[in-house]
Amino acid sequence: MAKQLDVVLVHGGFVDGSGWNGVYKRLKQQGYGVAIVQNPTTSLADDVAATRLLLAEQERPVILVGHSYGGVVITEAGNDPRVVGLVYVAAFAPSEGESVDALIRNPPPGAPVPPILAPRDGRLFLDREKFHASFAADVDAEEAEFMADSQVPWGVDALRGMISQAAWRTKPSWYLLTTEDRMIPPAAQRLMAERAHATIVEERGSHAIYVSRPQAVADLIAEAARGVETAEASRGREPEGGHAGP
Repeated sequence: MAKQLDVVLVHGGFVDGSGWNGVYKRLKQQGYGVAIVQNPTTSLADDVAATRLLLAEQERPVILVGHSYGGVVITEAGNDPRVVGLVYVAAFAPSEGESVDALIRNPPPGAPVPPILAPRDGRLFLDREKFHASFAADVDAEEAEFMADSQVPWGVDALRGMISQAAWRTKPSWYLLTTEDRMIPPAAQRLMAERAHATIVEERGSHAIYVSRPQAVADLIAEAARGVETAEASRGREPEGGHAGP
């Protein structure tokens, strides 16, 4: 059965859009139109532009989903009028003037420190030997090894990109909090989610929960879509958004 909304999925740093495959299949089976952004992860501006290109192609209102650094991208790109809801998956949810660099600068005592190597030509990588334990602890070892060996360089400029207007201030949001995360501490996830007044769902999983537990992620996206549809129905109209000009 076709749905009233489309879903656009935005990946984070060190990975590409292929990791959304399990979530994509489950959403398609439920009747959603789904598009996946391939961020260059060179700068926040470039990644927001890539996301807006896909948003412009959608014929229906959009639930915009971001994992990890993808949360920064959707926080900025989500101001697009086509977007009617935001879903953060173990993601950064910054406020105006914040960047990933600012949010991770002073980790609390005892918090796990992501094994990010020193920049090479303005790009960042995770230590391949520590990738499985830190990023994808609940992913099959062979698949985690492939993820580590196929890393996408993450631009330092993307890490430093600051939000100009946080979309969560005007759009409803949902947050999947991963309790076993060793990249973004669960406590930090909760602070950002609560600040954004997001509906929070906790799941036991690693930072790569979108790979290891795609059903849990798809379920939250579907919950967000139903929430938007219910809210609009109570106001007696279809969800706003959909195809619009520049």
